[in-house]
Amino acid sequence: MAEQDDVLHLIDDTGAAAEETTARKWKIAVIDDDPAVHDGTRFALSDYSLNGLGLEILSAYSAAEGRKLMRENGDIAAVLLDVIMETDVAGLELVEFIRNELKNETVRIILRTGQPGQAPERRVIVQYDINDYKAKTELTADKLFTSLTAALRSYQQLERMLQTRRGLEIIIDAASTLYDFKSMQRLAEGVLTQLASLLNADCAGILVLRDNGGAQGAELSVLAGSGCYSRFIGTTTSKALDPDLRELVEAAFQRRKNEFADHRSVIYLRTGSGREVVVLLQAERDLSETDRSLVEIFSSRLSIAFDNVILYQQLQDANTQLEDRVAQRTRALMQANRRLSAQWLRLQRANGFKNEILGTVAHDLKNPLGVILGRTEMLKELISAGASAGGVIAQVDHIRDATKRLTTMVDHLISDAMADAFDITIRREPVDVAALVREVSEANQPLAVNKQQTIAVSAPSNIVTMCDTDRIREAIDNLISNAIKYSPIGGRIAVVVSHDSGDTVIRVSDEGAGLSPEDLGRLFGRFQRLSAKPTAGESSTGLGLSIVKRIIDMHGGEVTAESDGPGKGATFSITLPATETP
Repeated sequence: MAEQDDVLHLIDDTGAAAEETTARKWKIAVIDDDPAVHDGTRFALSDYSLNGLGLEILSAYSAAEGRKLMRENGDIAAVLLDVIMETDVAGLELVEFIRNELKNETVRIILRTGQPGQAPERRVIVQYDINDYKAKTELTADKLFTSLTAALRSYQQLERMLQTRRGLEIIIDAASTLYDFKSMQRLAEGVLTQLASLLNADCAGILVLRDNGGAQGAELSVLAGSGCYSRFIGTTTSKALDPDLRELVEAAFQRRKNEFADHRSVIYLRTGSGREVVVLLQAERDLSETDRSLVEIFSSRLSIAFDNVILYQQLQDANTQLEDRVAQRTRALMQANRRLSAQWLRLQRANGFKNEILGTVAHDLKNPLGVILGRTEMLKELISAGASAGGVIAQVDHIRDATKRLTTMVDHLISDAMADAFDITIRREPVDVAALVREVSEANQPLAVNKQQTIAVSAPSNIVTMCDTDRIREAIDNLISNAIKYSPIGGRIAVVVSHDSGDTVIRVSDEGAGLSPEDLGRLFGRFQRLSAKPTAGESSTGLGLSIVKRIIDMHGGEVTAESDGPGKGATFSITLPATETP
């Protein structure tokens, strides 16, 4: 190759070599079989700088060496390539190798030839993917500077476009992945992973959540960490973070915007539900403008992902609550069905007993009543006829005897009725007595309202006792209905549930006529008539309190009554043992 065709051979490279540095540089390759071209190029570009970056020049002295060089260095920005080396088309074949086999579309290729006639410019530009074509005779130092600068700027723009495209593809893929997370912890870990992938760099990161609507002073929770920050996972920033790191995070929550400085980047976002998130990244390199733009785009999509997780968790909580309510309602319906079944059995027994009573009345009471009626007629005739006293007395004795027999029959019928009425069995189970008292009080409200009375209930929640729900409900209902019956118009009835030495105590107090000492002595007997009378003409069978006593006795408890005397009201107390008694 003629020396006069290459002006770079005329440059006297007597200057000192540039001092090597570890700073990032533009990497270019000189592929030429003439060593003088390499030396001249290095000298001409020894002080080259673009955007504050110098050059790192790699050399290859044949097309074969060029193939190896390009395969091992995928980040070469520009190639100064000789056309004629081992063969007349060795450089052009190397272009085909770079573009087609290595699939490198970003490196800028500048062809240099000392014999333009061997490879006409128009044909080469059309047929080969090159970016410039220069004869060595015209490629002076200034023109080399100009061509290389244009190539590097073109390479930089292509790199940015490829990086942006790659970043956008990652963001699109990440969106579908992040939106599938159902756990806040998993989402936070995914965010740090995707950011490292987006920046194509090793990053140490930490993600901090401030809940409670972003209120000042709210606790900050570390949801995820990577690299040197992984030790902070699951802690609160007020307790575990290093002071300088905690200061950075808290400042980000106050500043409420992204900040990029040195190797550290801080990303802030606020979700639609009012939560605030700060992501702090420590990268091994400064982020470029393209990196920062991609991070901005990525972070703008994160609020939706965090709100999705929050809404999913709220939906799960709502489902759990709904399932609990359905289960509670199902249990309540089952209990109601059991009560209805028990009541139906009692009604069947009562109906059978009623039929038996009617048959007994029709048959057994007919004879004594007939005797009384006949003797009464005879007595009337004797008196009219002026009969002796002895005859009248005899008829009266007959009437008395018949009446006694009738009374005995009635007593027997009542005893049978009581035996049936007290055919009571109990089934113990955990019962919230406070809730049961409130339920019975509410059921009696209409009766109290009719008499302008008020029922005040004091029952702490969750007083659970082992007892029979239906039987204890019946006992409480008797006491409350009696209090309404014997209280004056506009009176007040107090129902109190409490614990006393582990036992459950139910007290029902009224402002009625009270109880005399005689009343207290026979209060719980059958068919007892007390000195006090219902205040609105209600009927009373005299059986209610005796039934209450029977029910409480079967539970191993006690029912008592207290009164300061007539006119001073009364208090009835039911005491149920804390544990089941034999």
